[in-house]
Amino acid sequence: MVAALAAGVVSGCSGSSDGGDGKGTVKLKMIESLTSPARTEVIKKMIASFEEANPNIKVELISPPLESADNKISTMLNSKESLDVLEVRDVTVKQFVTNKWIADLTEDTNAWSGYKDLNANSLAMANYIENKPYYIPYGLYQKMLFYRKDWFDEKGLTPPKTWDDLLNAAKTLTDSANNRFGYSFRGGSGADGYIVDLLRDFNGANVNTDDAMFLKSGATIFSTPEAKQGLTLYTNLYKDGSPKDAINWAFAEQVQGFVSGATAMLIQDPDTIDPVKQKLGEGTWATAPMPVGPTGVSHYKVGAAGWGMTSYSKHPKEAWKLIEFLSSPEQNAIFTKTAGVIPIHNSASVDSYFKEGAYKPYIDMANDPEHFVAYKPETDYKGFGEWRKIVQQDGQAVLLGQLSIDDALKKWDAYWMNEKQQGK
Repeated sequence: MVAALAAGVVSGCSGSSDGGDGKGTVKLKMIESLTSPARTEVIKKMIASFEEANPNIKVELISPPLESADNKISTMLNSKESLDVLEVRDVTVKQFVTNKWIADLTEDTNAWSGYKDLNANSLAMANYIENKPYYIPYGLYQKMLFYRKDWFDEKGLTPPKTWDDLLNAAKTLTDSANNRFGYSFRGGSGADGYIVDLLRDFNGANVNTDDAMFLKSGATIFSTPEAKQGLTLYTNLYKDGSPKDAINWAFAEQVQGFVSGATAMLIQDPDTIDPVKQKLGEGTWATAPMPVGPTGVSHYKVGAAGWGMTSYSKHPKEAWKLIEFLSSPEQNAIFTKTAGVIPIHNSASVDSYFKEGAYKPYIDMANDPEHFVAYKPETDYKGFGEWRKIVQQDGQAVLLGQLSIDDALKKWDAYWMNEKQQGK
């Protein structure tokens, strides 16, 4: 009788109610955020390799549409839906940690030999909140300029080095009658980053890079004559060098405008390299460092996304095993070359794949800290999420002539002075 009861208890604990199948197999649920067909396919192959090496673990991958993925993840976490491993981004990690939705991985990383091989930027992003690793980046993001080399050659142009150069090139290359435009403008979702980085560049070395919505004087980056110059250039770049429907463009439309032959320049992260390679012929396009502001400074943040674990996972040991596998140098090399992100391991720095061709501007910018200056993003302010909506909507209103540049800057200045008072 005792043996029978014991067998029943074991059977109950390993059943499907907690992610098992009653046969000793653990079932993990994993969700991605920045979905794309090519990326999802490579993740599935990596999971298959993991399952082959760990036959007692099965992984179900959830791949929601890119536009709604972050909302779906937040909804699942808030309702404690069954989920073990999830994609965590630099713009979502604060929310996830504040709500206690994801686990502190300190104990796991302390026992993982591979953690010491992560490069400095990867470690910094992993430990961005509370100086604790809440996710392991799978890659790093940093913007650079993509341009149509063949179009530039036709006009005798060289890649723009400053924002004024970029505006002038965009005007020169625009031929609206033939549906050719100089720049893949982003006026829709995600426009906030483009606006704010441009205004930082116009404020130059006066920006407080540790609190980058503010100057070293304590004033906001929106309070200066230079900010007005920057927002004026932003407006002219749309009016004189971009498709009119780009006022609503987000990531997908930006990239499509470039690869379809409608636009000559695009500013984007390295995950754009692969789709550009697939659509445009070799030699027709190239990359360059970001344009600098009037005083020769370009500000950048290192963005990151990676894999974290839910705080309520019933299989934390197996979930970490999956994260560790995906984060290994071998698997990360497979992922980064397909997804087009900057790798996380120091050992990848010797790979010529990331030192030549389309990736070379990242090396050039990293080797020129006088002109390319890193800053700490403002994601830890309480009003950051609401700010992203406000500046995008106001930016569109400025472009449509419904809000003046002066009034927009005054509104943004007041918002961030209030945020400073509210604290992080």
